[in-house]
Amino acid sequence: MRLGKIGSGLISVLALAASIGMAHAKSDIVVAMQLEPPHLDPTSAAAGAIDSVLYSNVFEGLTRFGPDGSVNPGLAESWEISPDGKTYTFKLHSGVKFHDGTDMTADDVKFSLDRARADDSANAQKALFAGIDSVEVVDPLTVKVTLSAPNGSFLFNMAWGDAVIVAPETIADIKTNPVGTGAFKFSNWVQGDRIDLERNADYWGTPAKLDKATFKFISDPTAAFAAVMAEDVNAFVGFPAPENLPQFEADPRFQVLVGNTEGETILSTNNKQPPLDNLNVRKAIAHAIDRQAIIDGAMFGYGTPIGSHFAPHNPDYVDLTGNSAYDPELSKKLLAEAGYADGFTTTLKLPPPSYARRGGEIIAAQLRAVGIETEISNLEWAQWLEQVFKGKDYGLTIVSHTEPMDIGIYARPDYYFQYDNPAFQKLFEDLTAESDPEKRSDLLKQAQTMISEDYVNGYLFQLAFPTVANAKIKGLWKDAPTQATDLTAVYWED
Repeated sequence: MRLGKIGSGLISVLALAASIGMAHAKSDIVVAMQLEPPHLDPTSAAAGAIDSVLYSNVFEGLTRFGPDGSVNPGLAESWEISPDGKTYTFKLHSGVKFHDGTDMTADDVKFSLDRARADDSANAQKALFAGIDSVEVVDPLTVKVTLSAPNGSFLFNMAWGDAVIVAPETIADIKTNPVGTGAFKFSNWVQGDRIDLERNADYWGTPAKLDKATFKFISDPTAAFAAVMAEDVNAFVGFPAPENLPQFEADPRFQVLVGNTEGETILSTNNKQPPLDNLNVRKAIAHAIDRQAIIDGAMFGYGTPIGSHFAPHNPDYVDLTGNSAYDPELSKKLLAEAGYADGFTTTLKLPPPSYARRGGEIIAAQLRAVGIETEISNLEWAQWLEQVFKGKDYGLTIVSHTEPMDIGIYARPDYYFQYDNPAFQKLFEDLTAESDPEKRSDLLKQAQTMISEDYVNGYLFQLAFPTVANAKIKGLWKDAPTQATDLTAVYWED
């Protein structure tokens, strides 16, 4: 009896110790980022911040991007492609439920794709769906998508955040109360401060390891540094003060991940606004820019120079930086040939990210040196989307296009930099229809060269993606092959 009492007492002590240990095991995370989403519908806005919070965490598509940029099965567990390359038959995972408890079926896929490609669609990447001829429900777990022509990028396109699957019954409130199928459910949004997510206990796939996740929005680089250093946040993705990274690297409390992005940072140019509609003027602007000075001054050395709208880590990348080498004397000569020997004045509208605000000051000085004056306006993200992206009311702006493999935007004459070149549009049509890897590679190289030689925009650098996090956090993406802060595999190391 005595031994029994001692034994049971020991068991109780061990159980208590275990429970205390469990109580201290972290199951929540606070992740900071610089930009707050304007709303929470990834299917009706161009703001990457929406995907940064919701992609994979809350919303999922038929396919999804992995941390290495690969295209993997998402809500579709498999698919078959017809011999002519025009019909995709997707088999959906069974047992998938939206966060409101309703089943996700082929009807929801049809609704989502039809909504995205409709005439009145507000989808910022409507072109991704333009080639869809019909969407047919075969049965609750099978959907057939027929294209008007073969598209070698179709599965890639379906992995974009703009192609996530939504339900018709929750679409009315999606901008403030997003209901998806992901491993996390939306919980709360305190605008101007944070978004809270909680673990989806009924998730159809591998469940999240975290119980709660909070996205905290800190726009000021100085405040970002202070918040991470004080450990008020557990991680800061896309850390906006690269000058502070060495300090974090030297502190054992933190880990610093510096990865690649798909973010071509460009001096976007309104190709229809005089005098920017003149090729020699755009060429003069390109030669007035010292890319390395911008990388060093705005990004403290983090960034890779680019000469076209293409990621340097892509195997089809062509180094075209020589087309727009820094040459202010050539810039002045080109301006004179274009009839602007005395220069001109244009607007430079800058969104909030550090690369834009800091880079804008440097570029303004470089342009001033060749006679081009810029009227700088610092805009909040919503203002930038309204004035620049939608309204096309600008001369120059700086933004990083972080969507994956997005050179196709140059085939859209109504896109915000208003580049209308039928030759490029035909080239991109050929690329879309081509499935042979070697021929696609050649066409991609031609596309890069064409927009570089047309000086559509000033091509600056590929955005680096620095993340500063607590050293015990595991599972964060180092690279950003799409705009995502995927927390589905993140956990705290004991």
